[in-house]
Amino acid sequence: MAKNKSNYEYVCKECGEAFSKWSGKCNVCGAWSSLEERIIENKSNKRGLGAPNLEGTSQPLNSIQCQENQRLSTGNSEFDRTLGGGLAPGSLILIGGDPGIGKSTLVLQTLATMSAANVKTLYVSGEESAVQVKIRSERLMLSGSDMLLMCETNLEKVLTEAKRIQPEILVIDSIQTIYKTELAGTPGSVTQLRECTLELMIFAKNTGCITILVGHVTKDGQIAGPRILEHMVDTVAYFEGDRNHQYRILRTIKNRFGATDEIGVFEMTSKGLEAVENPSKVFLQNSEEPLPGSVISCTLEGTRALLFETQALVSQTNYAVPQRVAAGIDPKRLTIILALLEKFASIRIGSSDVFASIAGGLKVNDAGTDLALALAIASNVLTIPMPKQSLVIGELGLSGEVRSVNLLEWRIKEAMRLGFREILIPASGKIPKISSELKITKVANIQDAISWLKNSIK
Repeated sequence: MAKNKSNYEYVCKECGEAFSKWSGKCNVCGAWSSLEERIIENKSNKRGLGAPNLEGTSQPLNSIQCQENQRLSTGNSEFDRTLGGGLAPGSLILIGGDPGIGKSTLVLQTLATMSAANVKTLYVSGEESAVQVKIRSERLMLSGSDMLLMCETNLEKVLTEAKRIQPEILVIDSIQTIYKTELAGTPGSVTQLRECTLELMIFAKNTGCITILVGHVTKDGQIAGPRILEHMVDTVAYFEGDRNHQYRILRTIKNRFGATDEIGVFEMTSKGLEAVENPSKVFLQNSEEPLPGSVISCTLEGTRALLFETQALVSQTNYAVPQRVAAGIDPKRLTIILALLEKFASIRIGSSDVFASIAGGLKVNDAGTDLALALAIASNVLTIPMPKQSLVIGELGLSGEVRSVNLLEWRIKEAMRLGFREILIPASGKIPKISSELKITKVANIQDAISWLKNSIK
């Protein structure tokens, strides 16, 4: 029997907008092949999800009394930094990342640490059995923890248990496995994700329970499900890094209780994730003598100045069209810098393959590191290594000029702390009070920077 089309609608899994007919492209957000069919719910039977603790009348803003809530420390300095100083009571946190990157490991370690500090915690696993979680905890040397564990995917049962034991921290691993029985669709569908997240948000706000959701990501690296999930939660954090390398970066892209764009650096060991207190040393070269094509620069991640190594390789091409490969660097930015070197510095690389990367798997999108990338390419072409213990900071304009960068003083102080002796900065940059042992050279354009590199071997 043919189904009644009036009982069905099409919902965009990116923005959550509903349509009566299917189309290849969402007319609201512009996403392609994002409409999914679902059954229209009977509105007469639909249960309201209003939060009972919210005020029903308006009131003057200056009459509202607010109490400063004490943040809970996770016991991990890098995780606390990413969250803006710790876990805020009643917050809803979404953590995403590639499979096997360390999401479950991080939350399991955090709960075990906080449980040892007499914080009542509940870990809800929808992907693993209790035995599997136990085996993983033994590998992480956490099997002696008294944290509470529940293996369940039914949201009603999870909330019933949470209301009974009243935990201070609740972890759902993962939100794509949770479902409500009265809703149509399988776990992970648009309807289930939206409604389950809404109920967990209301539970967190009404009880003050810190709720952490672990989310799957798509092949494009975005949180799976409608984009509305990221709007509903208070904090969104993404795990970055290569599973084949030991270092991981947790980056905050939204935080209602702190600054955004903060990062936490972790090292994956046999005992789990460990905080990296001095990440600048992690991303710097290990060799004592500088090599051609290697330049040290500094970027800002939130309030943290982070030193890293830019590497470049220029070689003769074997193809009709030269290759331009960038890892951790915007490919368009690499193309612009190659054009600047050709036009203003007479570095002929138009018929050569160019490979550029950031050592350690770091991703940098800071215009203040343009000059470092340009000098790395020139250094490799000219076979001239950078001076020992030198640092390069500066943004390149399309006329070849070296432009100033924001918070230059912070970058210089971080370089001084790590023992750098010479820094190349824009001519318009303001120099803070520095040690007499530090040599600062100013350059106005890319030609001056290349001349400085050539003169450094004398």
